[in-house]
Amino acid sequence: MIRDITIGQYYPADSILHRLDPRVKLIGTIVYIISLFTFKNYFGYFLAALFLFGIIKISKVPFKFIVKGLKPIIVLLLFTIIFNLFLTPGVEVFRLGFLKITMEGIKSCILMGIRLIFLILGSSLMTFTTTPNHLTDGLESVMHPLRKIKVPVHEISMMMSIALRFIPILMEETDKIMKAQMARGADFETGGLLKRAKSLVPLLVPLFVSAFRRANDLAMAMEARCYRGGEGRTKMKPLKYALRDRMAYFVLATYVAAIFVLNIYMV
Repeated sequence: MIRDITIGQYYPADSILHRLDPRVKLIGTIVYIISLFTFKNYFGYFLAALFLFGIIKISKVPFKFIVKGLKPIIVLLLFTIIFNLFLTPGVEVFRLGFLKITMEGIKSCILMGIRLIFLILGSSLMTFTTTPNHLTDGLESVMHPLRKIKVPVHEISMMMSIALRFIPILMEETDKIMKAQMARGADFETGGLLKRAKSLVPLLVPLFVSAFRRANDLAMAMEARCYRGGEGRTKMKPLKYALRDRMAYFVLATYVAAIFVLNIYMV
């Protein structure tokens, strides 16, 4: 299960998506996520699926690698679907005691499941195709207008980038600790859900110690290199839009226009 967590990982490949400006990918991801909450029918989700799988195709990231990131959130996905299935009022289809399934609940749980899957796949694709350094630069550039109201844009971008970078590192550290404890007789795979949860408690102390040690090492390294925040800092490679970035914005605008048409004429 630990190895299936792919969020925050960068997948190196030679694709046009990898070469796009990080601002384009950030804005595109935000627009795509917002669009998932505006669809009023299945035609919209069909359009979102075509758009998503087209982007995955040109990214050259293996589809199996992307889908693997869905495994850790299966429990959350099922929990959300069940709540929508049994707690949505409407025309009753089936009843078991105080629990009832409605036609509106079936429709709601299907749409919610599709929405969550597309949301995770779409947002994960951004980290797969963008290095942490480019992601930091892109976040800082997109949030630059907030500096006028004294928002620490650079510091927020740096924290988010470091957090994403630490996810795969901590997952690898957790895997090493689990293997070391299994070699000493620990059992993480048998028993019920409660027993498995209790067996993970001994992992927390060494994992937190390792996380704090890495954070301290990173802070000392940044201080040794005279890091003092974003004020007055320059960039070795400033972000500049190329022709492919403008074409990507055109594709994104076409997608948004298609959403408006579907929501108006396909209700």
